[in-house]
Amino acid sequence: MADILFVLTGTDVWTLNDGTKHPTGFWAEEAVVPYQALTAAGHRVTVATPGGVVPVADRASLTDPAIAAALEEIAEFRQPLVLAEVDPADYDAVFYPGGHGPMEDLAVDADSGRLLTKALASGRPLGVVCHGPAALLAARTEDGGSPFAGYRLTGFTNAEETQAGLADRAPWLLQDRLVALGADFQEGEPWAPHSVVDRNLVTGQNPASSALVATGLLELLKA
Repeated sequence: MADILFVLTGTDVWTLNDGTKHPTGFWAEEAVVPYQALTAAGHRVTVATPGGVVPVADRASLTDPAIAAALEEIAEFRQPLVLAEVDPADYDAVFYPGGHGPMEDLAVDADSGRLLTKALASGRPLGVVCHGPAALLAARTEDGGSPFAGYRLTGFTNAEETQAGLADRAPWLLQDRLVALGADFQEGEPWAPHSVVDRNLVTGQNPASSALVATGLLELLKA
């Protein structure tokens, strides 16, 4: 049995470029589907958030009754640890689900950035999906660069943000920022399942990619 750390956003809003607070949080499917896959395989999940606040699911992600019902049954999401107090060395894998929340807090969270840098360097499996890769922006090496520079990865694309109707109101776009930090961004078809594995990093493009990321983590845990 492996111990897996889920890091979730601690905010329920995303500040748009006009100052509007857009209601958000984490995307339920991106947390529930990997949780179910990993725990069904016998692994244990622990959740952490900035400040240890109980994470909030984006209401738009609760339209699927099965996902909403499953989320209600997962006690770990209501008992998060304080992210700043978590040592990734205590876990066999780390996973970041998305939702627009990470664009607000994890993208600039130094504690999360340090955890990601250590997790990547450890060689242990690291999974990130959809807007979760926004958290990678806060990760830094000792020389000030990004530890993810040169990695093949994916995340929520500019095309998907445009089709979702928020690209023109977003203060920045995730795909643009990931490219700017030196990552080799691999774009799949909008809304279709798409996952990229590079060394110990497993990334997924969108909510539909959640199961693929979970599968990638499970395969790395077996290696």
